[in-house]
Formats: sequence, C-alpha cells, structure tokens
Amino acid sequence: MSRADIGIDLGTANVLVYVSGRGIVLEEPSVLAIEKRTNTVLAVGEEARRMIGRTPGNIVAIRPLRDGVISDYNVTEKMLNYFINKVVDKKGFGRFFMPRIMVCVPTGITEVEKRAVEEATRQAGAREVYIIEEPIAAAIGAGVDISKANGSMVIDIGGGTSDIAVISLGGAVVSESIKVGGDRFDEAIVRYIRKQHNLLIGDRSAEKIKIEIGTAYKREEEISMKISGRNLVGGLPQSIIINSSEMLQALDECAEQIVVTTLSVLEKTPPELAADISDSGIIMTGGGSLLYGLDKRIEERTGIKVMVADEPLSCVAKGTGKALGSLDLLETGGTFKKRK
Repeated sequence: MSRADIGIDLGTANVLVYVSGRGIVLEEPSVLAIEKRTNTVLAVGEEARRMIGRTPGNIVAIRPLRDGVISDYNVTEKMLNYFINKVVDKKGFGRFFMPRIMVCVPTGITEVEKRAVEEATRQAGAREVYIIEEPIAAAIGAGVDISKANGSMVIDIGGGTSDIAVISLGGAVVSESIKVGGDRFDEAIVRYIRKQHNLLIGDRSAEKIKIEIGTAYKREEEISMKISGRNLVGGLPQSIIINSSEMLQALDECAEQIVVTTLSVLEKTPPELAADISDSGIIMTGGGSLLYGLDKRIEERTGIKVMVADEPLSCVAKGTGKALGSLDLLETGGTFKKRK
C-alpha cells in the first residue's frame, strides 16, 4: 500500500485515529506526561493518564486540549507526532510516508483555532491537511447519507463540547456548539460531592461515578455506589455512599444546557428540514450520549424520537476518515476547507 488517508478525532478527552481500509487503529487519552526541567515527554496516552494526580513535582501530566480546542500548541504537536508515528510504524508504512490527514474540530471555532490545529497536524507529518466539523463527521460515522436533500440532526457530546447540527446536502444548515461535555459533567460531580458531603474527590473518581450511576433522567430503580476521597473538615481519607438521585441533581444544569441548545437549533431550522427530522429522529453520538437518560430527556422535551448511534464513541473518528473519500461533496456543502 503506497498511501493511506488518516482521520483523527482530536478530542479533549481522547484521540482516535482511523486509517482508510483498516478502521480505527488507535484510541488513547489526550494526555502527556512531561519532565519540566528538560521538557522531555515521558509518557503519552493511557500511560500518562494513569499519572494524573500522582506525579512528583518535576513531572507534570498535561491535557493539551480544553473545551475542544488547543490550549498548548507545542504539547499538542508532540502528542500528534507520537500518535501518527505510532500508527505509521505499526502499519509498516515507514517514516518516509506522509499521509493525507483530516482532523475534526468543534462547530464554530475561530480561524485562528483552526489554523493551530492545521499547523500542529502538518508539523506532525501530514502531506495535506483537511479540517471537518464534528457533527458532519459524526453523521458520516453513524451511517447517515448526508449527500441527500434531506434533513438530519446530530448531537455530538464529546469531552469538551457538545455540537448540535442540522445537516443537508453535505453541509450544516444550522449548528451550535456549547462548551459542555464529559469534562463539565465530571466537574459538576466534584462540586456536588464537595458541597453536599465535604468530600474532595479527583477527576478520575468523578468520571467513574458518572459512568456507573450518573443520570440525566429519573431512574425507575435507584442505584448507589461507594466512593472515597479526602474529608475537607478533618483532612483524612473518608468513604461514603452516594446514589443516582444525587447525581441527577449534580448533572441537571449541564444536561439542561444541552437540551436548551437542541431546542434553539430546532427553532432555527427551516420547516422542510424540521419535518424531515420529525420523521427520521435525532441521532446522538460521542461519549456524553451514553449518560443515562439524556436521550430520554431530549426526546421528552422536543417530542422527537432520539437514538444513540451504534458505537457512539468512535462515530466521529470513523466519519473523519471516511470523509476523505467524499471531498468533492463536502467542499460543495461548505463543510470543510483544505488547509494550504
């Protein structure tokens, strides 16, 4: 194989890499561990994630993307370079190989932010760089035929942002992006536990709580779990039991922001496309779509059927890679711009 196209879901929480003809070949957390004095990268991905909150003073674990955009350009470049070389070497292309790469970004980011993504990707070894917005990539990855003159609505909830769009003829007709995603869910849980129980927990513990008992809609059967942290009054380790009703309170504000933005997009949607969406329903993708009851909450408020895509975590990465085979359609729809 002389060449391949690569699609990268450059997420706030995770990076997924899709190689044409091979599917998703890499999925790692968007984290690097760096030695501060020498600026040496010690670990990337899962190995670095395990170091968060556990490093000595001379080592720092960094997440270079915040709210869906690059917050540390140099670290992002190093991370991309590592992941691209890992894929290239692993698949035997050789380091001389320079692929075409398409990277997805949140809806509504600025040209400066897009340029930062493009430059980091090019410096990491891309021959050509294309930028695509997350809802378009998510729709393609979920199996939606975006080439038709038919309205489709996608809600992509990632680690840093929630991107909501109505798509037709290869482009987004109406779209909005809010800085609410998995990270904000975790932060809300940390705040709630601190305020209600005087217990300080870390981000990884909050993520585990979110996955196991997190909820955006009242459960028929309440569930609970044991958590551990540091008591803010006595300063000693403490364990408590929390339940799903508490998590409904903790996550209510974040979930409501996503619902309100969805309603806002629907209100701006042309009537013909709104009719299409009413018939076909709304598709949810991204890790945040797995939060229990969020689909039910949106369905109840909009009156439109809501479906969580198959393999929602990988839809954006799959769509990003597959989009390189439909460049003419996407360019016509105004979905992306080739970065020169």
